[in-house]
Amino acid sequence: MFRMTKISLTIYFLILAIVSPGDLKAQTLKDNPELDKKVEKFLAGQSGQWQDLNVPQKDGKLLHDLIIEGNYKSALEIGTSTGHSGIYIAWALSKTGGKLITIDIDEVRHKTALENFKKAGLSDYIDARLADAHVLVKELEGPFDFVFSDADKGWYKNYFQDVDPKLLIGGCYTTHNIRDGSNGRRGRNQEYLDYIRTLENYETALNSAGGGVLISYKRSE
Repeated sequence: MFRMTKISLTIYFLILAIVSPGDLKAQTLKDNPELDKKVEKFLAGQSGQWQDLNVPQKDGKLLHDLIIEGNYKSALEIGTSTGHSGIYIAWALSKTGGKLITIDIDEVRHKTALENFKKAGLSDYIDARLADAHVLVKELEGPFDFVFSDADKGWYKNYFQDVDPKLLIGGCYTTHNIRDGSNGRRGRNQEYLDYIRTLENYETALNSAGGGVLISYKRSE
């Protein structure tokens, strides 16, 4: 059985710094061993086969654990691809009692993702939409408490600015494919990273274990 890996101490302390113990959501996780087995079996069968812009397994597990740790229930994914990250997100939401809205503009990837969600047994926890995220993200009402942004990198800042007013205080905004180019290292989406770091109402840390996940907690409006 897949066991949740502990998120880094840095992220753990960020959570404590932003939300006081009295404000933490009650951990009323739903136990569904049959679904867990089905998801685990599907992921094991697909191991090493996730191509087409999908996240590595480490990042999928990280997203899952962040949702469990924060007890998040209303998630948005910008960039479905064929569903690898969405499966980990929806799996966590099946335990917290939440649901995922995920968006992709490519019809072939969208249809493949729908098939994968069904095979994993997670369709009931996912609202997968075939749409232009540039348009739909603006139109979504929210609110959201968890966001994973993994679509066109040149639009990262726009997505963030469109979602920020809809993200609850204490919510978590994650962004994929981020590398810190400070200190002479080769960066990736550095301009976006520098922008996020200027926001005083967000606490941000970068997890570089997989493809580079920027984790930003909203502490105030």
